[in-house]
Amino acid sequence: MSAARRTVGVVGELLITAGVVVLLFVAYQLVWTNIAADRAANIQTDNLEQKWGGRTPDDPEFDLPLKNGAAFALLRIPRLGDNYRVPIVEGVSLDDLAQGVGHYPETALPGQIGNFSVAGHRATNGEPFAYLDQVDVGDDVFVETGTTWYTYEVTKEYIVEPTQVGVILPVPNEPGAVPRRRLMTLTTCNPRWDSYQRLIFHAKLVDELPKGEGRPAALGGEG
Repeated sequence: MSAARRTVGVVGELLITAGVVVLLFVAYQLVWTNIAADRAANIQTDNLEQKWGGRTPDDPEFDLPLKNGAAFALLRIPRLGDNYRVPIVEGVSLDDLAQGVGHYPETALPGQIGNFSVAGHRATNGEPFAYLDQVDVGDDVFVETGTTWYTYEVTKEYIVEPTQVGVILPVPNEPGAVPRRRLMTLTTCNPRWDSYQRLIFHAKLVDELPKGEGRPAALGGEG
C-alpha cells in the first residue's frame, strides 16, 4: 500500500472517530443531562415537601440564610401545562441550574419588596424554561413556599444582550432606584438552542394566599 493510501486511511479513521465522539456528546447533552436534571429536581421537590410537612405554625417562611443548591420554593406556570412544577433552588451556578430553576442570591425573596429573580435553562439540563417563550403578558406565575401561595402577573416580555444584567435590579434597569413594588423576573437563553441573547419576563405580585386557606383558584382551589 502506498504512503498516500495509508495517509488517507488514517485520516478517514480519525474522522469516523471524531464523528462518533461528537454524536456521543450530543446524546449526552440532549438526553442524559435531562434525565439527570429531572432526577435531581424530583429529589429537591420531595425533600422540600417533606420539610414543609413537618412545619409548625411558629416556623419561619424561609430558613435564612438560604443554602446554595437547596430548594426553598416551587414554581408553577399554568401556561406551560397543568402539571408544570419546578423547584426553585438558591444560586445560579451550572450545578444549581441542573436541579431546577435558580434564584439570583442578591435579589429579593418571594413576596418581598424588590425584584425576586430566577434563571432557568431552555435546552438541556432539565430545560425547565424550554417553552417560556409561550408565556404571554397577563399570564399568572405561581410561587409556592412553606406558608404562602404568591401569584405574580406577567407585565412585560423582551430580549436583551447577556451583558444587560440590570434586568434583575430591585427596580429593573434603574440602578440606584428605591424599590416600592413586589416584582418577579424570569430569565433564560434566547433563542432556545443558543445563548447569545436573554429572554426576559417581568411580573408583579397581585395576590398572596396563606396555604392554610387553600390553593389559588387558578390551580384548582381547595387544599
